[in-house]
Amino acid sequence: MRVLCSWCLLFILVLLSSVPFTIDAAETDAERRARLEAELQAVERQILTQQVLVEDKEQERQSLERDIALIEGQIKKAQLGIQARSLSILQISDQIGEKQEVIALLENKLENQRESLADLVRRSAVMDDYSLTEVMLSRQNFSDFFSDVAAFAAIKDSLNESVSALHHIRRDTYEQKTQLEEKQQTEAEMKRIQELEKQNIEVKEKEKEQILTVTKGEEQQYRQLLESQQRSAAQLRAALFQLLGGGGGIPFPEAVELAKYASRVTGVDAALILAILEQETNLGSNLGSCAYNDIRGDRAVMHPDRDAPIFLAVAQILGFDARTRSVSCPLISGGQRVGWGGAMGPSQFIPSTWAIYGGIVNNGSGWVYSEAADAIRRINGNNSPANPFNNRDAFIATALLLRDNGATGAYASDRLAALRYYAGWGGANNPSNAFYGDQVMQRKSRLAQEITILGQ
Repeated sequence: MRVLCSWCLLFILVLLSSVPFTIDAAETDAERRARLEAELQAVERQILTQQVLVEDKEQERQSLERDIALIEGQIKKAQLGIQARSLSILQISDQIGEKQEVIALLENKLENQRESLADLVRRSAVMDDYSLTEVMLSRQNFSDFFSDVAAFAAIKDSLNESVSALHHIRRDTYEQKTQLEEKQQTEAEMKRIQELEKQNIEVKEKEKEQILTVTKGEEQQYRQLLESQQRSAAQLRAALFQLLGGGGGIPFPEAVELAKYASRVTGVDAALILAILEQETNLGSNLGSCAYNDIRGDRAVMHPDRDAPIFLAVAQILGFDARTRSVSCPLISGGQRVGWGGAMGPSQFIPSTWAIYGGIVNNGSGWVYSEAADAIRRINGNNSPANPFNNRDAFIATALLLRDNGATGAYASDRLAALRYYAGWGGANNPSNAFYGDQVMQRKSRLAQEITILGQ
């Protein structure tokens, strides 16, 4: 409890000291947007500054003082990340509110347009019941007759215009709802990351307290602690390396061999490949297993246009039943389904990403297999198409994506490649996503040591 309270106090101090959260009761929407953006930029600058400090500490010789400073820096950076995401969530919440207002206005306009259209249809039907001869004979003069004809034509024109307007409103409403769903997905994912970061901070606080308690600030005792914490080669040989998406737990030495093989053919550090797979398993462990066409929140699990046709093609090519093969479930936040599931195998690639490396191409008539485009099969020398549920193929796929994301073995490039793996090239430089790159690099450092101890 004392550790948790100390974290709470430190987090509150960061919030109070970093950026002033002053809210004017008469603040306009524009002023609120500007204030949140300014606060977010200020926190992001602090994150970047802290990142430089952490990287500098990483380069120093390992010692008690350096490692305590490093843990404190990582805690501070994580807290700033939480603060940045809190501000981003506020911004997204505001945008969601605005989108909901627009949707409400559009739906109201849609209903009014439907009523107007129904009235025009009724009036048109009434006029259609009379022939021009009947209309002409029912009038005493030609002026009345031509007025009725003009009114009839006007109603027809209004009817066409109303139908066109109805289509436009429907399209606009659909687009607004799609944008709203995307923002809700982003908000839910950021809230989930918040929880993971809070857990990570608690772990770091406990780690720091344990070090200080055991060593009492003595370097020699710290060295002894490090040695006692290192797993022996025998322990590592008996350990299991957990893989998501059907890979399950495989012996750690087997995982190392797969990573080293992927490293030899792609140039990506074996420890980085393992770190990414371990990180993906950690992040995705609460997503469960779904079939691609399971219904979650009134929608199929997998994106019906972007991914489902490719997944069905993969199933046909590899000869498995698409209805029984497990893929990741969509994120559930607050009891509501957000975004799409469908990530496959240990590398957790969605089908549209797997297609890039697994030789699935669109020939204009649909998705088909191309051996010439199958980079994974070419590297592995397989006699069959690449399989996202095969561990060897999945390790290669992860390594290829990291290579294409710029991983060279240097700290900065590997961290950036990891961020691109998680958030794409557009989101890699967003300080709110920094946690992913940091955690991958921490895992890489540990796994590199374990590979050395294993002696393979």
